[in-house]
Amino acid sequence: MKFAKILKRYSFFLFSILITILLTLFNKNIGLKSFTITLSSFKQMLSVLPPIMIMLGLMDSWVSRETMMRYMGKNSGLLGILLSILIGSLAAGPMYAAFPFTTVLLKKGVRFSNILIFMNAWCVTKISTFLFELTALGYKFTFARLLVNLPGIILMGFIIEGLLSHDELESLYLNAGKTDK
Repeated sequence: MKFAKILKRYSFFLFSILITILLTLFNKNIGLKSFTITLSSFKQMLSVLPPIMIMLGLMDSWVSRETMMRYMGKNSGLLGILLSILIGSLAAGPMYAAFPFTTVLLKKGVRFSNILIFMNAWCVTKISTFLFELTALGYKFTFARLLVNLPGIILMGFIIEGLLSHDELESLYLNAGKTDK
């Protein structure tokens, strides 16, 4: 029973490995290149995730749920939006590193629209990306993009939150609380 559950959970991963092995049998160069790219991505992930997990663990234990709800919860208003953008903009690492962080935010009772704003800010307004754009593309382009993106990520957060039913949102928060059990 437990083996079947594990098999079901990792079925996509196992299927991908099987396809890559078959691909290697038919075309050795493409198959080996696929394995090389996968190994490189795995190494990158291993270099990024441990520091993020340590920071998440510290945040989870040091910052109380009440504090997070006060500053980023349902009634946080503009302050919650600004904090979401700031935290997302200060983030480092690829987007997949944001997902464990969102789980902690859900567990802490952060408003769902603020979580979405944080995730979008992680993608769109990172300071490292901003500095690169400023030097490579110029200040006019960079600030024009920010002026379009900032209202867009805020609007997107509220639209998606509004499209979800109360039961769907409640389910998200309940499932986030089950992750550490």
